[in-house]
Amino acid sequence: MSLSRSVAEVLHEHVTLEVEGIDRMYLNVYVPALQRAGGVASFFRFHLGHRFASSALMDPIAEAFIAQMEQFGKQEKVPMVTFEKGQRKDDAAAEYRKKFSAPEGVLFIGKAQEKTSVFRTERRRNEQTGATYPWLVRSTAMVNHFYVYCMDRDFGPFFLKFSTYFPYNAKLCLNGHEYVKQQLVNRGIGYEALDNGILSCDDPKRVQALCDGLSGEKIDGLLRKWFRKLPHQFTGKDRQAGYRYQISMLQAEFSLTQVLDRPVTGRVF
Repeated sequence: MSLSRSVAEVLHEHVTLEVEGIDRMYLNVYVPALQRAGGVASFFRFHLGHRFASSALMDPIAEAFIAQMEQFGKQEKVPMVTFEKGQRKDDAAAEYRKKFSAPEGVLFIGKAQEKTSVFRTERRRNEQTGATYPWLVRSTAMVNHFYVYCMDRDFGPFFLKFSTYFPYNAKLCLNGHEYVKQQLVNRGIGYEALDNGILSCDDPKRVQALCDGLSGEKIDGLLRKWFRKLPHQFTGKDRQAGYRYQISMLQAEFSLTQVLDRPVTGRVF
């Protein structure tokens, strides 16, 4: 006759590895001063020296960025891929990762048209003089985005998504499990991988310490490192004037991995 066991007993007696940490993170990458119309007007009038702030002034910046990204792809021999409607981007990235053997670099650059927040100009009229003038308002539009899929020697696979239109907001997506796997490889610590996690490791305590060590400072360092490698819309002069990308949380997923010793223990659980 078998005795029933509680969940607590199964977890206490039959877990061979327990790891808690960040699973996936999706982060906003944006220039704070350019998220409101007044800040955009200040950028064009006082920083760039234009008489008026107008959406017509945004087009040359966008066109230059697109040209730089395409030139980067040619120069570095990075494939440029146009995503089809309904295509799973993760599936495409997985195929490119299989063929990528370098410790670090850009796997490919994907292009997709998506809706995003933008600023546009509308004409307004001075009630006293009757003269018209441009006025910036926030709106949405379907614009092209670049998905830059990369492999980092410390973080493993991740991607940056750039909007090609003002205020050129971006997104950063990374995986905490892939970060830990890469750290184990760099330290020569043996492990057995799950698709999205760790099944076993020669040094389980080190795995948890690595998970705990994935900090905001390290994520910010990843962003700054790849901004030095990749084209983006803001010049050195812009950055010196305070127009620098910052990071905020958009979505975060956390995981608790508990590996059981035998399949029968899972059925008992």
